[in-house]
Amino acid sequence: MFWKFDLHTTSHIDQLLDREDVTLRELMEEDDVLQECKAQNRRLLLFLSQEHCMQELVSLITTEPPADLEERSRFKFPNIACELLTSDVSIINDKLGADESLLEVLYHFLEQDPPLNPLLASFFSKTIGNLIARKTEQVITFLKKKEGFIGLVLKHIDASAMMDLLLRLISCVEPAPLRQEVLHWLNEEKLVQRLTELIHTGKDEERQSNASQTLCDIIRLSRDQANQMQENMEADPLLAVLESQESVAGLLKNMFEGERSEASIVNGTQVLLTLLEARRSGLEGLMDLYSQGYERSYTVNSSILNAIEPHLKDFQQLLLAPPKKSAILTTVGVLEQPLGNARLHVARLVAALLQTSAPSICQELCNLATMELLLDLFFKYSWNNFLHLQVELCVAAILSHPSSDERPSPLFQKCQLVQRILDAWEENDKIQSEGGTRRGNMGHLTRIANMVVQNLEKGPEPSQITDLMKELPEDCRGRWESFVDETLRETNRRNTVELVRCHSVALGSFCMQSLLLTSSCFLFSLSLSLMCSEMPVNQDMTDPFFKALKSLTKPSALCLAGKRRHGEPLPQRPVSPAGRVDSTRETTGDTPVTLQLKKYP
Repeated sequence: MFWKFDLHTTSHIDQLLDREDVTLRELMEEDDVLQECKAQNRRLLLFLSQEHCMQELVSLITTEPPADLEERSRFKFPNIACELLTSDVSIINDKLGADESLLEVLYHFLEQDPPLNPLLASFFSKTIGNLIARKTEQVITFLKKKEGFIGLVLKHIDASAMMDLLLRLISCVEPAPLRQEVLHWLNEEKLVQRLTELIHTGKDEERQSNASQTLCDIIRLSRDQANQMQENMEADPLLAVLESQESVAGLLKNMFEGERSEASIVNGTQVLLTLLEARRSGLEGLMDLYSQGYERSYTVNSSILNAIEPHLKDFQQLLLAPPKKSAILTTVGVLEQPLGNARLHVARLVAALLQTSAPSICQELCNLATMELLLDLFFKYSWNNFLHLQVELCVAAILSHPSSDERPSPLFQKCQLVQRILDAWEENDKIQSEGGTRRGNMGHLTRIANMVVQNLEKGPEPSQITDLMKELPEDCRGRWESFVDETLRETNRRNTVELVRCHSVALGSFCMQSLLLTSSCFLFSLSLSLMCSEMPVNQDMTDPFFKALKSLTKPSALCLAGKRRHGEPLPQRPVSPAGRVDSTRETTGDTPVTLQLKKYP
């Protein structure tokens, strides 16, 4: 059987292209213009690739639309123009990449005074980024001839699209020799140094944030690509500069020069934290956590630590006297002196430094009594779980890393960790007994207490920690033993989640069998239904076989049959006057057919 009607529809674009006076705007008004472009409509592509059309498309994405237009439709044509230019069609890519006059129009967009329109900046970045990936040699050659290109991009770094453009230059250039050439060019243009200079107290916060994020992304991208490249490949020059002691020292100088602002401290510290990342980020990093050597593990460069060490006292001073912040209203009341993002990032940095196990860094932090100060903040800001996590990581790094020196000693002696755990717990119990609210740091305090107990029993230096516990006052040791045997044990019991709880094995078995049986019935019924649906249309469904098959597609009948097989009692139903039907007689012609089926109402 064939359909009478031809359902093929002709695009209205083809009808428009039949006209000699059709304009680009008319075509862009059509809803399916993008679909036809990506579907390689040859007539449309030949029209779009004409010089005047390409000029108009590029002009649309680089020129601010009139302000008097309705906001909803103001950026309609620029958006469509960007999608057409980046539709990944070879004829458009070839025309745009080979025509230097079009590239000049695009480049002129960067020469505008800041700030750029963020939407137009994203259109520009997407178009140039597509050309970098598809017409790499032509575009890179054009950009390298422009002496002020990097300076113009950095002038507009407050627009996140410019940050994306820089990352495309670093990550989207192939093959490897050409990519290495681009990296050397960016290094000669002092990209890293110029980004670092933007993280300064006197700079705009948005520019600082984007510069910091760009540096962090460069570090991660470069390390990921370094893990994948062959042993004999040349090192990444941008990464080498970022990890150099001179570069890190310059960043730290900018952070602490002049009046210290929270923006410069936070953004600079984020770059330091990225440099200190010992594993790759993302899924690979999580896999490295459980499988050492999944790929070449990345170790922290000693030059980074050497540059940070002289400034540890500056970070310590930030913990004591952070940038001033006004009081804020929280869900637990007014906080007159908030912790602040600057101190939180310092805590993150200290945790990262302790995890490197660098002896000189650990000794300097011990001399500065940084851990003691962090514990003070831990108990003072009892509702800041971000801080609590970092302090917990610090304690874990000190206890779990084996070392020949006496790293845990200050934690138990100067910081009085055991006494503070006991005092905080007793104070919380007192508050709760009076009807108060449980403190917000008790969960992390429980984990820290368990950490101490675990390292006493089977840590890397159990004898050293045992000796430190023996040096505690006798009453403190007694309180700790009682706390561990009673309070902590009970807390851990309450916190343990029972994954499976069954009151009766028989009941659990019955429930599981019923669940499996019901699932099997459903799947069997579905299979039969599909089989019936695929039968010829002219099939006689009055045939006894098909009537029986139809009755089998009822899951209730299958479940009851399954119960009988398992020896389970059937549900009691009222018996009709005619009695329960044990067989079904169907007649086809003169021959009676008896189907041995059990049917239950």
